[in-house]
Amino acid sequence: MRTPRCWRQLLAIVLVAIILPAPVYANPSSTGEPASLRNEAADDAASDQQAVSRELALFRGSAVSLSQAMAIAEALHAGATTADVSFDGASDSPVYRVKTLHNDRIWHHAIDATTGKIVGGEAALPLKELDAGDRSNLAALRTIRHRLADAIRVAEQAASGKAISGGLIRERGRLNFAIVVMSGSDLKEVILQPPGAAGRP
Repeated sequence: MRTPRCWRQLLAIVLVAIILPAPVYANPSSTGEPASLRNEAADDAASDQQAVSRELALFRGSAVSLSQAMAIAEALHAGATTADVSFDGASDSPVYRVKTLHNDRIWHHAIDATTGKIVGGEAALPLKELDAGDRSNLAALRTIRHRLADAIRVAEQAASGKAISGGLIRERGRLNFAIVVMSGSDLKEVILQPPGAAGRP
């Protein structure tokens, strides 16, 4: 798929390798720190690395893609748009956590990553209960022409991989889409600024 011309011309794409937790090795220390504390830190880091590796392996084996999960969640409410999505392999069965914006509410959905079925119903939170920053970002999301799904397609092509999460961030007053893509065995973050979002509050 070719990158849409307006995205290619107007978006700054930044690829940043996300650093996964590296193992910590216990080394002799003259600080007097007990060896048991050093061993616990090494065990915790190794455990964290194993959890990350397990989650990434589950994501690789998922039958449902991030984009498909978004489409499933958006279809539940006509006119809904995804504000945030991420893969969650920590639960009993791996799911995508999808937050959609519809009728002044944020809807929370869990989509089974194997079957595409909705897990556990849905929950809604009125926008007025969010903090001012989140409300501002979601208001801006409504006014821009491009959607998170568009940004994910561009990010997957730019990073040559599959998106594992995506959402809105605001940096230096600019509203951006931040997409994390698995490319081979690496995770890369792709930042995309939607055309027309630069000057929005």
